[in-house]
Amino acid sequence: MSVTLIWLIAAAAIAGVLFRPRGWPEAVWACLGAVILVLFGLLPLSQAATAIAKGSDVYLFLTGMMLLSELARREGVFDWLASLAVKAAKGSPRRLFLLIYLVGTAVTVFLSNDATAVVLTPAVYAAVKKAGTKALPYLLICAFIANAASFVLPISNPANLVVYGKHLPALFPWLRTFLLPSICSILFTYAVLRWTSRKDLGDTVQDAGDPPELSREGRLAAWGIVGTGAILIGASGFGLDLGLPTCLSAAAAVLLVTRARGKALGEIIRGVSWSVLPLVAGLFVLVEAANQAGALHSLGNILQSCAGMPKEWGALAASFGIAGLSNVVNNLPSGLLAGGALQTIHVPPHIRDAVLIGVDLGPNLSVTGSLATVLWLIALRREGEHISGWQFLKAGLLVMPPALFLASLAVSLISR
Repeated sequence: MSVTLIWLIAAAAIAGVLFRPRGWPEAVWACLGAVILVLFGLLPLSQAATAIAKGSDVYLFLTGMMLLSELARREGVFDWLASLAVKAAKGSPRRLFLLIYLVGTAVTVFLSNDATAVVLTPAVYAAVKKAGTKALPYLLICAFIANAASFVLPISNPANLVVYGKHLPALFPWLRTFLLPSICSILFTYAVLRWTSRKDLGDTVQDAGDPPELSREGRLAAWGIVGTGAILIGASGFGLDLGLPTCLSAAAAVLLVTRARGKALGEIIRGVSWSVLPLVAGLFVLVEAANQAGALHSLGNILQSCAGMPKEWGALAASFGIAGLSNVVNNLPSGLLAGGALQTIHVPPHIRDAVLIGVDLGPNLSVTGSLATVLWLIALRREGEHISGWQFLKAGLLVMPPALFLASLAVSLISR
């Protein structure tokens, strides 16, 4: 009975996170589910606290990335990048499509997929509306590239920290494993999006004038982002945890740009979506309860079955299986479950690597698959733009499965 109750509470909480009944924030539903589990005695308080503590590196990483993203938004760095893309397009919507795709790729790789979804999306929307062209093809870029490019570097997606935990590979082993699969994912996603958008790319892009010049603070913010990226790449190269370096370097960039002025600091702090942190903490507790109810054992058995298959088939089964789970319950809970299972069993490296690709790229099927995509939808609603789940699914059915197939096949050939 208790196992059934755990599953019902966890399922209800995750449904609340995905669909936000009554308009309540996602964090409320995750934390409410976690509190109910503890109050009903289904999960001891000590185990809930341990589960929350497991996410310390993720919380620090997210804090640093959110501070950097808000700093860049406040100082107009993303608006400047989007305006540069419009200017460089020289009236060609097809060239603009490519340039925005490249900008989205760079932001995802070096600032994480959440930055692309939350901060770049409004900037792209404003730029393409000013250019007098249809917004939908360019907005879809922001959603799809946020997941397709999210395993180029360890810092490109918080889910990478969740899946690997303390066993996160250093930078060069990471690149050796994931660079080719990432290239497959990025190029194929571009090709399909470009093909599906071909009818909407016939109008001429209007000249929006010269892009606004970055202020002194904007230039400092841009250099702060570059410096933080360099620090993180260095930390990754030495196999260090990424949370603390991310948080400290982002805090230093904020203090430098704002000159530690109270009003400017307050604006940045208020602009950060701090509810993401309790959301992630609540999900850690929900996943711990699911593990107690047998999810860890069941998923571990499935992954060991994948390991027993021929290498290519095993990688495809693992990646598509976890991708399916991600589109049902969101990729952060599925990544937590998979990461926990992988820490308790021994599987070949190609299975773990394929799982990560399934967690990162698999959510490109549906609007509920990735936290970044959910945040992208919220950003669009703020701009008065609405994209239905069916619209996204029609594109996702064409984009995701072949890209996941190629990336999984590539990682099975590269992994030791």
